[in-house]
Amino acid sequence: MNVAKLSDKELILNYLDSAHDKCFEELLTRHKSKIYTSIFLFVKDHDLAEDIFQEVFIKIIDTLRKGKYNHEGKFLQWAMRISYNLCVDHFRRSKRRTKVSPSETFDIFDVLEVKDDNMETSMIKNQTYTKVRELVDLLPPEQREVVILRHYADMSFKEIASLTKVSINTALGRMRYALINIRKMVEERHIQLQA
Repeated sequence: MNVAKLSDKELILNYLDSAHDKCFEELLTRHKSKIYTSIFLFVKDHDLAEDIFQEVFIKIIDTLRKGKYNHEGKFLQWAMRISYNLCVDHFRRSKRRTKVSPSETFDIFDVLEVKDDNMETSMIKNQTYTKVRELVDLLPPEQREVVILRHYADMSFKEIASLTKVSINTALGRMRYALINIRKMVEERHIQLQA
């Protein structure tokens, strides 16, 4: 069986029917970078992100084995909801503030697929990404949260609203204000954004 060609739903069903570890391994490999990246952007700590990531997959396995997963939703969005909730739980316990900035060991842009560019284009992109990350970090927490979930975790506004327990209009409004604030900061600081 070529597990790489199976859909997420087929991988889950095969895993449940025959405890086919290769299927679960494929599911994990397929979605690891997005889930890990979104966790890391919230917690800003490599070791903590690894711990929460493992917790996410323990919860996923547990839910699958108990037969409580429904196939109506997409697997990735479900996994992202679990990871978001675990991050929120962590912050409730520790009352820490998130920051969106790279660490020595991990940078979100390392996992994004980028076409080969010449050195100059590559340097400009890196500078732009760094500037954008710094600006996102300066946003109020609710706006920063929506930007991270939308652009880094690839979630729809409907999913963001559900996850953050606000209306879609509130999620859209927070994104709108985030973009306004970023534009304002770009103008105030005379920042050149090129891509």
